[in-house]
Amino acid sequence: MTYSDVIIFRLNELCQQHGITVNKLATMSGITQSTVENIMAGKTKNPKLKTLHKIAVGLNMTVSELLDFPQMNETQFEDE
Repeated sequence: MTYSDVIIFRLNELCQQHGITVNKLATMSGITQSTVENIMAGKTKNPKLKTLHKIAVGLNMTVSELLDFPQMNETQFEDE
């Protein structure tokens, strides 16, 4: 599993939990739809911390909360 795969998994999980679409996530986060779509499609392999911060704020959480989940903490990334 790659870092990108884990981020995609987490964002999908959070969208489902909040009952929102990827487009709504982009709007809530104040970032472009294409930026979120590129992350979700795996085109953006290593999203900037600034982008992840905006997503976290859009979901009313901290970056720590966004990135603190089992797959992130327990995965040995293939792309390291």
